[in-house]
Amino acid sequence: MDIQTIKNRFGIIGNSDHLNFAIKVAMQVAPTDMTVLITGESGVGKESFSKIIHQLSARKHGQFIAVNCGAIPEGTIDSELFGHEKGSFTGAYDTRKGYFEVTDGGTIFLDEIGEMPLSTQSRLLRVLENGEYIRVGSSKVMKTDVRVVAATNVNLIQAVEKGKFREDLYYRLNTVPIFVPPLRDRGEDIELLFRKFTSDFAEKHHVNAIKLTADAKQALMAYRYPGNIRQLKNIAEQISLLEMEREVDKDILLKYLPQEGNMMPALYKSQDGTGGSKDNFSERDILYKILFDMRNDVEELKKLVHNVLKNENYGEEILKDNEDLFEVKQNEFKENAEGIRTPFLLDSRKEEDEDSEHFDLEDYQDAEHEIEEESLSLEKKEKEMIERALSKNQNKRKYAARDLGISERTLYRKIKQYDL
Repeated sequence: MDIQTIKNRFGIIGNSDHLNFAIKVAMQVAPTDMTVLITGESGVGKESFSKIIHQLSARKHGQFIAVNCGAIPEGTIDSELFGHEKGSFTGAYDTRKGYFEVTDGGTIFLDEIGEMPLSTQSRLLRVLENGEYIRVGSSKVMKTDVRVVAATNVNLIQAVEKGKFREDLYYRLNTVPIFVPPLRDRGEDIELLFRKFTSDFAEKHHVNAIKLTADAKQALMAYRYPGNIRQLKNIAEQISLLEMEREVDKDILLKYLPQEGNMMPALYKSQDGTGGSKDNFSERDILYKILFDMRNDVEELKKLVHNVLKNENYGEEILKDNEDLFEVKQNEFKENAEGIRTPFLLDSRKEEDEDSEHFDLEDYQDAEHEIEEESLSLEKKEKEMIERALSKNQNKRKYAARDLGISERTLYRKIKQYDL
């Protein structure tokens, strides 16, 4: 049986070299009883290869069961795989056969094997070594003749290093490895699969199939598809359902391709497309301004806490007078903290945490003079930046507040404070 016949029989679409090699390995290992480990990202179709191995083996007339190890709770997975005796645990009202007993003489496909608990891994290793297992709640050793095909989308070598997967089990499972390539590495297979999915949709719902323009085909194959074949199928069906025109160009297709997330912070972009604002603030200036604002806020909060502690009534009166200020600073602090993370800030936070362990009222009284002197210097710099922003925006406070990265309410208070 050649590779194309296998593809037709099991509904596999594509002609990439990586895919053909994976199918060839599956065909060669199928007639044996060797354990197979299938690796690849989620959504690449690993279960299809387990079916190829079973159907081309001498066990094809036996039972085939696919088990998702990640979907079974840790407390019940031993019972699911190996069975249990009546009364062995709460809810065990009857004796139950496990999957290894049911598939005796057949094949069991253990998907997401990397999610299997360590205690279950030791039981599985015993089955692979000598075909023996024990039901939960029993002491009788039972025998089974089952071929195991496992699959995972995680790096089991790293899992072994972290102590989350048994090293001996990994080498026992990895007798014959099969790697299923991700969709982004399969080139023109992406277009073939898209045509397959749209044709199937059109046939099922009695509509004309979607056709892509040349630029749309290029955009389709350029996308990375983190969800692999599952994601491509969803996109094909969405377009087939929602688009009235049957010919789809690049602009229409891009609406259905999700933007890939970026966990790195985005740089500030002005309306003119440069990396700064209209008066040529550099990225470094913006960073310094954010750091300056946060440090100034810290000083104001320190002084507020100091005043509260000095008051003999624990600052009830002062807190009432400064309630609005405290709320504003709290919101600004949250926005700034979410907007930037730097080693300087982390080190400062660590120092503050260490200092807080030795906090008392006398420490604040001794540092009061130093805080006031530093505050004068910070206030001078803050005043200069506010004047600069107001001048740039012709004294329009709304736009000045936006450039400064503060709320209008805070800017009003600062203008009053500095008599601007």
